[in-house]
Amino acid sequence: MDMQQIMKKAQDLQNKMKEAQDKLEYVEVTGSAGGGNYSVKVTLNGKGVAKKCEIDQALMDDKSMLEDITIAAFNNAKNKVDETVNTIMQKLGISPDMLG
Repeated sequence: MDMQQIMKKAQDLQNKMKEAQDKLEYVEVTGSAGGGNYSVKVTLNGKGVAKKCEIDQALMDDKSMLEDITIAAFNNAKNKVDETVNTIMQKLGISPDMLG
């Protein structure tokens, strides 16, 4: 492979990465934890930035439980973001080994 082909592949990868980043800006994923009257929902965008947090009123009197369930909801949302990122990357033909 000559230098011109390498540069073309690098430019193609850069364009695909920009497209993926643009799409992820508008993706929103909600994770949750707890159940019934003790639930927390956390919404992240595709870049992992928190956009919204919903907490059931019943948790307001139990600080420790609220902290634990909020962390679990965030981690659930983050796992869903990671899955969404992988799906978008696959659709664009970007594999992890292309990134490093």
